[in-house]
Amino acid sequence: MTADPKISPERQVALRVLRRVAEGAYADRALASEARKADLEPRARSAAMRLSYGAVQRRRTLDWLIDGSLERPQALEADVREVLRLGVYELIWSDRVPDAAAVDQTVRLARTLHGVPRRRTARAGLVNAVLRRIADDGARRVASLEDDPQAAGIRYSMPDWIVAGLQASLGPLADVVMAAANEPAESVLRWNPLRGSRDELEHALPVGWHDDPWLPEALVLEGPFGIEDSTIWAEGRAMAQSRASMLPAHVLDPQPGERILELCAAPGAKSTQLAALTDNRAQIVCVELHAARARALAALGERMGARLDVRVGDGRTVALEGGFDAVLVDPPCTGLGVLNSRPDARWRRRPEALAELVVLQGELLARALELTRPGGRVVYSTCTLLADENEGVVGSSSAPLADLSARYPQWAHPRLAGALATLPGRDGTDGFFVARLER
Repeated sequence: MTADPKISPERQVALRVLRRVAEGAYADRALASEARKADLEPRARSAAMRLSYGAVQRRRTLDWLIDGSLERPQALEADVREVLRLGVYELIWSDRVPDAAAVDQTVRLARTLHGVPRRRTARAGLVNAVLRRIADDGARRVASLEDDPQAAGIRYSMPDWIVAGLQASLGPLADVVMAAANEPAESVLRWNPLRGSRDELEHALPVGWHDDPWLPEALVLEGPFGIEDSTIWAEGRAMAQSRASMLPAHVLDPQPGERILELCAAPGAKSTQLAALTDNRAQIVCVELHAARARALAALGERMGARLDVRVGDGRTVALEGGFDAVLVDPPCTGLGVLNSRPDARWRRRPEALAELVVLQGELLARALELTRPGGRVVYSTCTLLADENEGVVGSSSAPLADLSARYPQWAHPRLAGALATLPGRDGTDGFFVARLER
């Protein structure tokens, strides 16, 4: 790419993220890398995230708009399409800059693509023409999708199989969830009492925040903050974790002196939370299949002062002595409840993998129940909202289900009595399923 000092740094970073995602990179990792290379300050980094994540999430809708404005969409160069995705996203879904400025910046981006001057000029002309057409009628075209029930995949920018699965699992609530999947994720920190007081953490934060009455360790941030580049992170005083992700550990209700097991424990947010909730006075065994992820989990535990016994192995077969008081199972899943924070996930998931996932989830839950003492408890949680992965897996276990709705009535599951479900768009956090089974 040819440099142009008149292009905002966040747009340049966003385009590089899109190109890396097209090459197979994960959006969050590409953003972290590119923002660090460009030394973006927090507001610019936040803007780059909004642009790149938005363009990745809304790719299907963006391509529908772009292709409808071209005579030969199949002839469009891949890099030019990425530039157009950024520009169209900003025109239709961002009100932070005037249309003229968005068009100007996008045309400038097109000119930075490699090629002879004549080629760069032609690209810029094409981008300018497409953007002006979409500026004129793009909003009307998007609005027209709301009147077509068959166009949900284009409207919400999702593969049709995900749309069908969420609709079957959630009914009318599916629209709320799918709309929220294209909005920015909440920004939340979990205070770690093992590394200092909450007052000290609050005074160290450079942005505003508010708390959550149901989750005392949560600080919901009101501005951009790159925690992983901060001393707060380096000292283990807090970590980024959604409120929904904090819920399973509270439902497990870990107590000092107990033997607690977490299967599929990496990256370690819930493991270190369990240690904090018991003030490091419980024996916490963490099982992780992949050695590299297990090492990262152990390192996280050390930084956060959490005493964890990390084991490498398959949770279904790893050698463990039974009799655990409590077990947390957070198995691999489709992740359809966290699509706003993992913008490329919807395009990576494949429907044919669902059946294998459900089998794995059931086997892990069965092993958890086997390792739990009589009278103990097992919490099964996922960050997906598909019934096959949640109600189906829990129901097939035949273990009795504890009623969590009296304690958390606002998150009562819409279809499975006793279980919980947090729903993006309704609850302002990730989509999680949580159930507690009694042994």
